[in-house]
Amino acid sequence: MSSSVPRLVIAAPASGSGKTTVATGLMAAFAARGLAVSPHKVGPDYIDPGYHALASGRAGRNLDAYLCGPDLVGPLFLHGARGCDIAVVEGVMGLFDGAAGEGELASTAHVAKLLRAPVVLVVDASSQSRSVAALVHGFTSWDPEVRVGGVILNKVASDRHEWLLREAMEQVGVPVLGVLRRAPQVDTPSRHLGLVPVAERREEALGAVAAMAAQVSEGCDLDALMKLAQGAGALSCAAWDAAEAVSSPGRHPSRPHERPRPRVAVAGGEAFTFSYAEHTELLTAAGAEVVPFDPLRDEELPEGTSGLVIGGGFPEMYVSELSANEPLRKAVAGLAESGAPVAAECAGLLYLCRELDGQPMCGVLDAGARMTRRLTLGYRDAVAVGDSVLAEAGTRMRGHEFHRTAVEPGSGPDPAWGFRSPERRVEGFVRRGVHASYLHTHWASEPGVALRFVERCRTS
Repeated sequence: MSSSVPRLVIAAPASGSGKTTVATGLMAAFAARGLAVSPHKVGPDYIDPGYHALASGRAGRNLDAYLCGPDLVGPLFLHGARGCDIAVVEGVMGLFDGAAGEGELASTAHVAKLLRAPVVLVVDASSQSRSVAALVHGFTSWDPEVRVGGVILNKVASDRHEWLLREAMEQVGVPVLGVLRRAPQVDTPSRHLGLVPVAERREEALGAVAAMAAQVSEGCDLDALMKLAQGAGALSCAAWDAAEAVSSPGRHPSRPHERPRPRVAVAGGEAFTFSYAEHTELLTAAGAEVVPFDPLRDEELPEGTSGLVIGGGFPEMYVSELSANEPLRKAVAGLAESGAPVAAECAGLLYLCRELDGQPMCGVLDAGARMTRRLTLGYRDAVAVGDSVLAEAGTRMRGHEFHRTAVEPGSGPDPAWGFRSPERRVEGFVRRGVHASYLHTHWASEPGVALRFVERCRTS
């Protein structure tokens, strides 16, 4: 099967060059032309896809060759891009930066090659003129399999600065597809884990996205960018499908929708914004009725809840409000005590602890959590230490840690995962129906996780 969706990968020589501004602005600018735009982000980032969704009107989706494996990048891309006129893929870090010690794996360049997509290089030109030509030449010649189809020069100071940059770029032979001046109004605030999520500043985010769209529309050649996108190569793979994933050989033989549909409550709102769209799709395909709730505002779990999923986010920013919602904390503790399946990742782990920064949380786990100055960041190769509601003992999964908090103790008598790197250690908690861990995983890599969880919801 061969499929071709016009697509661009927005990359840069380094973080902080303006990829998010350009990618989000392009999505919004193309959407303003009446096009259906599919937004994507390379890597495990949860925050940028929120801005992408605001710009495009579609769910932002991640493409991670480490978490899901290279073979799933194309299918997951086509799944997200169904029915779209163009797809914009924002890269991660510098163009060739990937998983530590793994060569090109999970880098923007790797994903661009897997997607057979042209790359647009966003260059921060604020402190250079002629040197930009040497920089671009290096990036365009480093890997012949990566096709850099053009450059967008960002943070250009003046007309003269632009003239100098364009003159230098003529020597490289790479088209200049856009020139963006410095524009503080497109900046988005950051804190300890990156940008502030859209859910916490929706009105301000709408204004920032509109400013990005205006800046990109004015400074970039949208027609030339569309033409470049249309030159992407065809992909010889089929789109990923959640229903097919949970019914593939080796999965549960029964048809999920022919059996009772358990209700799975999924935490959301400002405090819990980290999730992959495919998780909800897999839970639904496995036969669950997925119902969102907001731990900041809802004092009860959705009626009939038989399973609970609490993903990542920023509970440390809302610790007082979460603690003050005692009725919901007690409801979560009661559900966990009943043996119902509870899957918690990172922020969810903190919420299930006895306390966070000295304020009471749900008390499901006999552990305390606190903010720290130390950033824990990186991919992890994990194995399930024992049986749980998510996985059988020995199940291998890849995940990602990203937090500035610590939980003491770091694991319970029955840990969730064993890590092979960066050091051999165990982490997380398995207690009755609870699986709680710092590790973010992408269930599309192992759809059996969703099936197992929903089946436990039926029988618990």
